[in-house]
This record gives sequence, structure tokens and C-alpha cells, in this order.
Amino acid sequence: MKPLNILISAYACQPHMGSEPGVGWHLVQELAQHHRVWVLTRRSNREAIEAELAQFPVPALTFLYCDPPPPLRWLPPAQVPHYYGWQIGAYYAAKTLLKSVDIDVIHHVTYVRYSTPSFLALLPVPFMWGPVGGGEMAPKTFWADFSRRGQVYEVLRSLVHRVGELDPFTAMTARRSALVKATTPDTARRLQPLGATHLQIESESGLSAAEIERLAQCPAPAPAPVRFISMARLLHWKGLHLGLRAFAAAQLPPDAEYWILGDGPERANLQALAEQLGIAERVTFWGRLPRAETLHQLGQCHALVHASLHDSGGWVCLEAMAAGRPVICLDLGGPSVQVTAETGFKIPAQSPEPTIQGLATAMEKLATNPSLLAQMGAAGQRRVQQHFSWQARGQELSQQYAALCREVVSCAS
Repeated sequence: MKPLNILISAYACQPHMGSEPGVGWHLVQELAQHHRVWVLTRRSNREAIEAELAQFPVPALTFLYCDPPPPLRWLPPAQVPHYYGWQIGAYYAAKTLLKSVDIDVIHHVTYVRYSTPSFLALLPVPFMWGPVGGGEMAPKTFWADFSRRGQVYEVLRSLVHRVGELDPFTAMTARRSALVKATTPDTARRLQPLGATHLQIESESGLSAAEIERLAQCPAPAPAPVRFISMARLLHWKGLHLGLRAFAAAQLPPDAEYWILGDGPERANLQALAEQLGIAERVTFWGRLPRAETLHQLGQCHALVHASLHDSGGWVCLEAMAAGRPVICLDLGGPSVQVTAETGFKIPAQSPEPTIQGLATAMEKLATNPSLLAQMGAAGQRRVQQHFSWQARGQELSQQYAALCREVVSCAS
């Protein structure tokens, strides 16, 4: 496959970062092993990027830094108005680049947000959008357990996405994309009415070869006590309250433990719930830990409980699978795309009580079946290696870019 000239739009892109900045950074690093890559990103990312490239040069990788036009550039970064304005700045920067470089494909990578347009779709080059997400919503039957603050958050989040869907430029982006990737079926359903026709479901998350190797070295924990772990920001929609209720309801050995790593505004409520359920002595809130300590704690546990109600991604599920730990998640959002019946349990989430019982049953099965723990753990490691390494993602994208270019040639002839 011959090298192509690829232009990447990556508002979030920084080395040594997780989440969306990590998506942008790892993806362009991998693509530059196969193609000539130009990357449009925020000017505020420049210092970290150039420091990394000074130490580890990548000859086929060129960064172009741009900001929103004034007065939008003085708005708070990472918020919708600043991000929207940056898209305008990126369009003009890309238009200038096209005067001197014959770009084969333009690909928008970050933010992973379906309800904000990319003006790069207006350019006369095959355009790939995504994976984009955000169309996932917590089922309303679960809202009664949210605080008033949490309910307001859900309403505002939904409103922001609905307003974005009304933006004609968002629909333009969907219609003009040669290929649209949605992180979940929920987001795909939001994109179809906007005019997206060539749609694929694909997680935006991935792990580097070094991360996969490091996680694979996590030793198997001692058989007892059986220990479950959740690693998340302590927010209402992360579903920690469901995990606690399930742990309390499950028929588990009396010495079974539940570890919760992370911090956030729901911590006091979750600790109070553990007291109320009579499980406080078996639940440990570790707070937010450095990454090395987090991975050490993961190595002490048997399975991950991730009951998030609207994750587009779910990086922690991939990390647990790479470490050989089964995942218990809800059949919602990004985790539902990542986890299979071979690597864990996906619990239907129509209403709270059956969901809690489903989580509890999954805990019981894993706690009483060491061979199932090992079997699912090994299957998870294989799945991450085959489908969620950045190397695998880069090879898949290269094939898709080539297919788009062949389609352009075919249409022209």
C-alpha cells in the first residue's frame, strides 16, 4: 500500500495523556508509520508536542497549529464555543495547506463529538468523520437515583446535543462525509437523520503496544478474598451506586471486597450508601491515585465493575481486559461495543432493579468460578491485542483511506 498524504483534524492531541488528547496523539503517531501526515491542532498543544518530537522525531509527521478567529479565541478552551470557533480556524489553515500539498484524505479525529460540525468537510477532498460519539443518554428510568444536580446535568447535556443537531453545518458534515464512524449504535441513530449514509460502528479507544505489554504483566491475584474494582470519576452517571447495590445484593463470600478508585462530587453520597447498605467495612474508597498505583491496585483485583450509563468510550474496560480481568458492564454505550460474551458480562439496562440484580448475578458467577475468571481474562487480552491496539487501528485506517481513494478514482472515471 503506497503512502498517502493524510490531513488529520485533532483539536485534542498531546503526548503522555489519556482520553481524547491520547486518541489524537497515538493515532497520528501510528499513521505516520505508513503515510505522510499533517495534523491540525490547538496552539496550546504546541509546547508539549514539540518537546516530545525533539526527543523522538517522526519525519513523516507535521503539526500545524491554529486558533479560533477573534473574538472566539479568547473564550474558555475546551468549551463548545471555543471548539466551534477552532473548527473555523482549522478550515482556513487546511485551505492554505491544500495550495501547496496534494492531500488524499482528510480525517477528523478529535473531539469525539457528533453534534459539532467540521468545516473541513467543505473542502474538495474525501472526508472521514470520527469515530464521533455523544449520542448516548442515560435511560430515564435511572434518573430518579440522580441528585438534582445530576438531573440538571442530564437535561443540559441533552439540550446541547439537540441544539447541535439543528445546526445546518452539522448536517452538512454528516452528508458530505465519505465515511462516518460512530462510537456506538446510539450515536449512529442520531447521525442517520442528519444525512449520514456510510456509517460504521467503531470505538475511538485504543492502547499502545507498550501499554498492552505492561498491563499483560499484571500477576493473577490470590484466590481469596474475591475482589471487585471500579475505576472512574465519582459522577452520578458513572453508575457506582449501581455497583454498590449489586455488591450488597450478591451472594458472595463474607470476605469479598469492592474497591473504588477515583474521586468526584458523588464520593460522600456513595460512602453514605455503602454505610446504609451495611457493606462499608468491605468497600474501600481509594480516591484518585497515580497511574502506577492504579495499575497495582487493578492487579490485586479479580474483575472490573463498570456500570456507566452513557460512556462513549470506556478506556478502563480496555485496560482491565488487557490486564486479563473480566469486565462487568451495562449493555450501553462504548463498553457494550468493547466487551463481548467471551470477555465479560453485559447487563441489560432498562430499569434499575433488574439491572442491579443482573450485576449481582454476574459477580456471583465470577466469584464462584475461577476457571471462568481465567477464561474470560485470556479472551479479553486477545481481543484488545487484535482489535484495540493502535497498531491494529492504524492498519485498519490505512485500508479505509486506500478504499476512499480508489472510490474517488472510480467516480472520476
